[in-house]
Amino acid sequence: MYDRHLLIRVSGFDDAIHPNPHAVVFAYDRLKPVHPVSHYFSFLSFRVFLFKTAKHKIRFSLIRVRISSFRTQNPTPRVFQKMSRAEDLWERLVRAALRRERTGDDAYGRPVGGIARNVPSALAKNRDIDEILRVADEIEDDDPNVSRILCEHAYSLSQNLDPNSEGRGVLQFKTGLMSVIKQKLTKREAGGGIDRSQDVARLQEFYKSYREKHNVDKLREEEMKLRESGAFSRDLSELERKTVKRKRVFATLKVLGTVLEQLSEEIPDELKRVMDSDSALTEDVIAYNIIPLDASSSTNAIVTFPEVQAAVSALKYFNGLPELPRGYFILDTRNANMFDLLQCIFGFQKDNVANQHEHIVHLLANEQSRLRIPDEAEPKLDEAAVQSIFLKALENYINWCNYLCIQPVWSSMEAVSKEKKLLYISLYFLIWGEASNIRFLPECLCYIFHHMAREMDEILRQQIAQPANSCTSDTKDGVSFLDNVIFPLYDTVSAEAANNDNGKAPHSSWRNYDDFNEYFWSLHCFELSWPWRKTSPFFQKPQPRSKKMLISGSSRHQGKTSFVEHRSFFHLYHSFHRLWIFLFMMFQGLAILAFNNGKFNAKTLREILSLGPTFVVMKFFESVLDIFMMYGAYSTTRRLAVSRIFLRFLWFSLASVFITFLYVKALQEESKRNANSLVFRLYVIVIGIYAGIQFFISFLMRIPACHRLTNQCDRWPLIRFVKWLRQERHYVGRGMYERSSDFIKYMLFWLVTLSAKFAFAYFLQIKPLVDPTRDIIKENNIQYSWHDFVSKNNHNALTVVSVWAPVVAIYLLDIYVFYTLVSAVWGFLLGARDRLGEIRSLEALHKLFEQFPGAFMNKLPILLPTRSSHQSSVQVVENSSKVDAARFGPFWNEIIKNLREEDYITNFEMELLLMPRNSGDLPLVEWPLFLLASKIFLARDIAVESKDTQEELWDRISRDDYMMYAVQECYYAIKFILTEVLDDVGKKWVERIYDDINASIAKRNIHVDFQLSKLTLVISRVTALMGILKENETTELERGAVRAVQDLYDVMRHDILRINLRENYDTWSLLTKARDEGHLFEKLKWPKNTDLKMQVKRLYSLLTIKESASSIPKNLEARRRLQFFTNSLFMKMPRAKPVREMLSFSVFTPYYSEVVLYSMAELLKKNEDGISILFYLQKIYPDEWKNFLARIGRDENTHESELYENPSDILELRFWASYRGQTLARTVRGMMYYRKALMLQTYLERTTTEDLEAAIGCDEVTDTHGFDLSPEARAQADLKFTYVVTCQIYGKQKEEQKPEAADIALLMQRNEALRVAFIDVVETLKEGKVNTEYYSKLVKADINGKDKEIYSVKLPGNPKLGEGKPENQNHAIIFTRGNAVQTIDMNQDNYFEEALKMRNLLEEFHSDHGLRPATILGVREHVFTGSVSSLASFMSNQETSFVTLGQRVLANPLKVRMHYGHPDVFDRIFHITRGGISKASRVINISEDIYSGFNSTLRQGNVTHHEYIQVGKGRDVGLNQIALFEGKVSGGNGEQVLSRDVYRLGQLFDFFRMMSFYFTTVGYYFCTMLTVLTVYAFLYGKAYLALSGVGETIEERAIITKNTALSAALNTQFLFQIGIFTAVPMILGFILEQGFLRAVVSFVTMQFQLCSVFFTFSLGTRTHYFGRTILHGGARYQATGRGFVVRHIKFSENYRLYSRSHFVKGLEVALLLIVYLAYGYNEGGALSYILLSISSWYMALSWLFAPYLFNPSGFEWQKVVEDFRDWTNWLLYRGGIGVKGEESWEAWWEEELAHIRSLGSRIAETILSLRFFIFQYGIVYKLNVKGTSTSLTVYGFSWVVLAVLIILFKVFTFSQKISVNFQLLLRFIQGISLLLALAGLVVAVILTDLSIPDIFASMLAFIPTGWGVLSIASAWKPVMKRLGLWKSVRSIARLYDAGMGMVIFVPIAFFSWFPFVSTFQTRLMFNQAFSRGLEISLILAGNNPNTSI
Repeated sequence: MYDRHLLIRVSGFDDAIHPNPHAVVFAYDRLKPVHPVSHYFSFLSFRVFLFKTAKHKIRFSLIRVRISSFRTQNPTPRVFQKMSRAEDLWERLVRAALRRERTGDDAYGRPVGGIARNVPSALAKNRDIDEILRVADEIEDDDPNVSRILCEHAYSLSQNLDPNSEGRGVLQFKTGLMSVIKQKLTKREAGGGIDRSQDVARLQEFYKSYREKHNVDKLREEEMKLRESGAFSRDLSELERKTVKRKRVFATLKVLGTVLEQLSEEIPDELKRVMDSDSALTEDVIAYNIIPLDASSSTNAIVTFPEVQAAVSALKYFNGLPELPRGYFILDTRNANMFDLLQCIFGFQKDNVANQHEHIVHLLANEQSRLRIPDEAEPKLDEAAVQSIFLKALENYINWCNYLCIQPVWSSMEAVSKEKKLLYISLYFLIWGEASNIRFLPECLCYIFHHMAREMDEILRQQIAQPANSCTSDTKDGVSFLDNVIFPLYDTVSAEAANNDNGKAPHSSWRNYDDFNEYFWSLHCFELSWPWRKTSPFFQKPQPRSKKMLISGSSRHQGKTSFVEHRSFFHLYHSFHRLWIFLFMMFQGLAILAFNNGKFNAKTLREILSLGPTFVVMKFFESVLDIFMMYGAYSTTRRLAVSRIFLRFLWFSLASVFITFLYVKALQEESKRNANSLVFRLYVIVIGIYAGIQFFISFLMRIPACHRLTNQCDRWPLIRFVKWLRQERHYVGRGMYERSSDFIKYMLFWLVTLSAKFAFAYFLQIKPLVDPTRDIIKENNIQYSWHDFVSKNNHNALTVVSVWAPVVAIYLLDIYVFYTLVSAVWGFLLGARDRLGEIRSLEALHKLFEQFPGAFMNKLPILLPTRSSHQSSVQVVENSSKVDAARFGPFWNEIIKNLREEDYITNFEMELLLMPRNSGDLPLVEWPLFLLASKIFLARDIAVESKDTQEELWDRISRDDYMMYAVQECYYAIKFILTEVLDDVGKKWVERIYDDINASIAKRNIHVDFQLSKLTLVISRVTALMGILKENETTELERGAVRAVQDLYDVMRHDILRINLRENYDTWSLLTKARDEGHLFEKLKWPKNTDLKMQVKRLYSLLTIKESASSIPKNLEARRRLQFFTNSLFMKMPRAKPVREMLSFSVFTPYYSEVVLYSMAELLKKNEDGISILFYLQKIYPDEWKNFLARIGRDENTHESELYENPSDILELRFWASYRGQTLARTVRGMMYYRKALMLQTYLERTTTEDLEAAIGCDEVTDTHGFDLSPEARAQADLKFTYVVTCQIYGKQKEEQKPEAADIALLMQRNEALRVAFIDVVETLKEGKVNTEYYSKLVKADINGKDKEIYSVKLPGNPKLGEGKPENQNHAIIFTRGNAVQTIDMNQDNYFEEALKMRNLLEEFHSDHGLRPATILGVREHVFTGSVSSLASFMSNQETSFVTLGQRVLANPLKVRMHYGHPDVFDRIFHITRGGISKASRVINISEDIYSGFNSTLRQGNVTHHEYIQVGKGRDVGLNQIALFEGKVSGGNGEQVLSRDVYRLGQLFDFFRMMSFYFTTVGYYFCTMLTVLTVYAFLYGKAYLALSGVGETIEERAIITKNTALSAALNTQFLFQIGIFTAVPMILGFILEQGFLRAVVSFVTMQFQLCSVFFTFSLGTRTHYFGRTILHGGARYQATGRGFVVRHIKFSENYRLYSRSHFVKGLEVALLLIVYLAYGYNEGGALSYILLSISSWYMALSWLFAPYLFNPSGFEWQKVVEDFRDWTNWLLYRGGIGVKGEESWEAWWEEELAHIRSLGSRIAETILSLRFFIFQYGIVYKLNVKGTSTSLTVYGFSWVVLAVLIILFKVFTFSQKISVNFQLLLRFIQGISLLLALAGLVVAVILTDLSIPDIFASMLAFIPTGWGVLSIASAWKPVMKRLGLWKSVRSIARLYDAGMGMVIFVPIAFFSWFPFVSTFQTRLMFNQAFSRGLEISLILAGNNPNTSI
């Protein structure tokens, strides 16, 4: 007997119980041990549902269940009674859960699913299961018995699919489903038995009753009536509601019918006919993406478009095609087409066929619409449309055939019929659509297409279609393209990818995507035969790599194809050898000229001719590099390429020997008397001929015509040989030239840059060092302080090197500085020419507003009809302006409404900003109120106070255009309103008054005829009247209105008029009589017309708004957006085509697992300071928070907790917060503005004049009410725009019930056009084993709020073989549509007003951008994260400078703009047929985006840049985030240095383009590294001069001899402040877009905020990661978080991140400066030292303390104390297995050494570490104890001392674990050691010359030596471990890190004592926030109690 009490808390127990997951788990755990085996199904159901409910995390309530008296075998009746009660309560709980699941929403408005929503992927092949369960949930309340039947049928289907429940999640699903079934059975059995034989009959009866209940026969009829009542009816929402209802009903009927047919074959004929009839009406229930092709649809307007019908018709089965085999299944709803034939022949997957069918229809329809809209009864596709798509799709194939000199599959283009072209197009895209990872191999796809097209041609000659041999297999049944063609390729690629050791293996040891693809660049690829010859070496798989391999290449593998990515800095020379040869030769020439004192004579000429040997020797070095760099590919690369390498090596070997011999011989002869100069002449002739030929060829190659001529001459062996020898020939990179005008532009750019650079180099760098160098060389008898090896008897060589080394380094890097300066000026001028920054303030926006409508209509024309009636008033004044304003108005108003929806403006601001309709009631343009506000009162004051004439009065008013417009509008509006509301007598009065006024104006004596001083009375009376008329009509208000009009009459009659009333006696007498009798104006026509009401309200606003609206809108972001949009209207952009004729496009966003939508838990979760995200946002965006509250109908002072009671408010709150973060929700909202814009534009272009007037009348020309519900507008938008978000692990997230999955589903529900692609992992049984299959799926939201699967394309295996993001993009690219695709990251945003200009941008593909059409359109970005902290501002300004001014110059004139990420727009067909929009090889392509730019350029594409449109972009805002991001980019650039793309671009660009490319990609990072190396060269040179004593000796002699040049050379500061010059683009960008004054203020403010510290710190970040990546590798994707970072970062976290990249190097620089301070010679004393070293100290201190200077609350004492405690715990924690680096110093240290893996890395690290030994070597010879000795013995003895110190350290750090048994002895030894050491030190001080300063100097010497030893030991970790020294090394390393940490920590702690330091730091970091009046102090102080700043 068991007696247990189970308590589950409940509140408000009813049918809507919401279970608590914690209580459920508790209940389950309590019951589990009691009943390990559930004998009773009810109890089983109880347990299973507990588990199920907890898994679903449904909210809980309180239930008390008493379960007692249970016996395991024989329960008593009492037990059954209590069980019955428990079951009853549990049944209620089950029903509540089911009901909750059926509603599809949880408390937050987020969709939740029942069991129907959680069908595991292993059962997903049967799509009916999910639908059946959905219907079962839906009809539960209507008929539980039928619901039970459906559940049982779903269970049987799942049982058939997986009988043993071995698939992932199947067992849990079946168990949960069975529990639900048993609950239903239990209830039915309680009321009586269940007769299952009646199930079919029950189902049939329910089918009939369901039809009757929902009145199915009338549903369709009602919808059609609504649809036919008017295409643009105002009641579009009702139509939408009816359509959705019908779809839901027919979807349910379809499921019921399907189950009936599966359960029984005997269905009554009448019911069968009804079911067939219903089935015919479920066409739009069938899953489709954009165009319903498998069933006709009358509800989707897209199928009614003639161009779509023509495209569908063109793909139908045509005569001449072989018959399909009997039994080939085709849906009854459609006819056979070409795709059925291709599927039958090649075995393409059904969903791939459906996807590509729609894809090609989409392409053809859009291409046809650009040509013309077919107007035939049966629309036909034009031949031109097919030809265009054919050439675009197969252009790469045609080029490939031409390159390989093979015949394409067609004999001639003219012989190919339209139908055959469509077959070829379809075949190519079907291959591409199923190729998976092989899509990265575009030429491999060409090979496959070539052979499959030939197969197809053979089969087309047969009578009946037969399967292709290439797609059939002896081992597998059926025909399958995936298994037989793609899988063998994938299997080989996958094996190679698996061999890269997760990116750690050297690139040279495995084949990447490029290696596989380049195999198909030669005729050798045909050795693979067709079908595949799988024994070919190409398919050879590598042996798995051993994890213990130290050196690469030990595993047997197939070699690389044509390039090997060896990890070496020599790649920079190898790729850009022309630049280095040019720079070296120029340096040599300038030095020769300088050393000849600037005289150009015969001697100088002879020496300059030494450039010849220099050139050939450097070319010889390049040829040597060619040999070494190809190591690893000799066995597999083309023999021709290998021959070229060795021929060039032989040629340059002989040339270098011959030219050098000639030159040396010529010099020898010249030195002899009466020498014959024959050799010299021969040398000059040889050099002249070679140089002449080179220049001549280079010049000819700049002319496009010559390029084409040489291409035609390729068949001549000599020409081909010369071209082949001169330049490597590949499939890509051919024709890398631009038209002559473009070449001249970028050549002039570089001539200016190089002139400035070499003038600077000669006059300021080389020439000043000539004389000092001569003097240093002449110096002798110099007494060295140390034992010298090199310089003493070698003309002081090291001294010369130390002087010249910084100069050479600066010479190499300053070209980038000059490039920056010239490009900044050039970019500034280009921007000014493009009219950027013309509208940079609200004042300018107000001033130019009246020009906006005209400018808008010029750039974005809307073909609206012209009025044919009611136009008399419009034609009176400014007809064209009014028409433009009327057309512009709807767009402007939608922009303003969107700003309101985004909570940037208030309701009042929206009313002021909205544009009136300008419907024609008034004879002038009506402007928004924000322009006219308060103008009436200003005009009134002028008129009242004026004593001027009429002309002068009007002149004063007209000075302000908008004051004039306000006066005119009031004048006409009053007349119009009074005329409309008054009776006949009243109208006469109005006409009389206005006639008199007009007459008076004509006579120019209005100031005489009217009492203008009483104008205030008139305005007050009119205001009173309008105030009444704007309200809804009541009797009381009507009486008030009459009195108001009468008051107005009295004022006009008695106070205003001065004219002679006798002239119109009849009218005035009539009015006077009516007034005296009291019935004047007694009948008013109350305004009921919408336009009239709006006029009344507008006039009332004009007369009542007294405050100026000059600051409207107040929100800075709203201002910026409106300013940019209006400014762009005046910029040059192509004229937009009508929507129907525009290019179609897709937007493509990759997503992994970032934040989709903030949950309430995330918003309310507090950090350690008590700050939640919601609190942060409220303080940062206070105005937007108030606007949000107003939008949801709350008071602005409402506390957020009050919103929690309302689920809709909670959902709105979540979206409001998410729209201010870097979330997917923000990105989706922004991108869906494209669709909204297209719908609006379509809606306003919708009809002709006649149709419009016949349907709805002219007043609705610009009415946009319900535009987003118009079926035609939506269909047109869907045809032109597609949005695919590729959520890689969405399937996994759904299975794991992750909140991200629910949020993505919610986004799909809210955005019907949103499509989500993901990789679904399905586990199935195959031969008794679990087999994992991968599917690329596309889903959308269905009418029930659930995912509806559209396509499911099986993949050959796991698609993630390379980098994650490009692989994610690649799998989903098949679901995009259109001519273009815009790549958008998930931290981006878009704006409605910018979306309007997308049509213009797409026209750039057909604009003139040079020799080739544009293939990538660059788009400007606005960084929206720069508004609060100084770091965010620095990052924003830096990014903005690059994406605007920088990219502007890269595109024009330099022609080297690449793709730097998002949001560029790609020519989609161009790129998907050439490898995609990114590259994916592991590690080498880690910066995947830029490779699409490289690839596009190499394949003769053209990348442009456009700044009239912008997209929002989020950036990292915390220093750590920024450092991680810059580290990722720098590492990516390091990998680019090694890549074949950079090599080929560097080789194949002309010289000037090559320089542009170098200095804007990898060269920028190399120059950054050279900047740091310059500092090192300078400081180590100074250290050498100081420690060797040479500097002091030479300088003393220079003073004695008064050699100022020598003295100056030794005391010059060579730290080149590159940062000052690189700030120039930012400054000029500020000036251009903000104005000069604001730019100066912004720049000065940034300096005060220590922006130079930040940029100097970033310099170190880029240098470290760039250099480390090239030397050691280790580049990887860094997740930066993208969150809101205004929190304190712990000291230990900063130390871990920056220790090796900044702190070590900063301390090294500081040590060098201290050494120079201690031992250097400075005649000028302290001042001289400060001037010499200040910039170096600045860099060192920036690197050491910037992370703490920019750390919020970094100098708050309490935080500092906590940080110290945390740091010591981290430092001393020993760690262990599984411990992460953030928890333990030991684990972190091991991670920091992980990048040193190869032998080359260890050697490089060892060589670099040798520099630390110079300190000890120099300092020991400066000690007093050594006397005058310079013997090596002194240095050797210093190592003995160091060894003793290390031994002492080991004694005192002896392991406690080992010493536990002899603690006393250990303590004794340690004490004795300490005493001996101290005693020895004292004795040494007393008995020798050792002094106290010597002791500190020794420390200065030994610290860097110890670090050098430690670095070398760490590099050789395996050796140290074998020697048993690793623990000692680790102990010393811990000591060094502790010491470095203390050096940094002590100053921080010291400054933390002073409160003002923390206050100053807060102001410095958050100046923008303080300037905006934000409560940043609340955020920094924290929201916890008892916390203060």
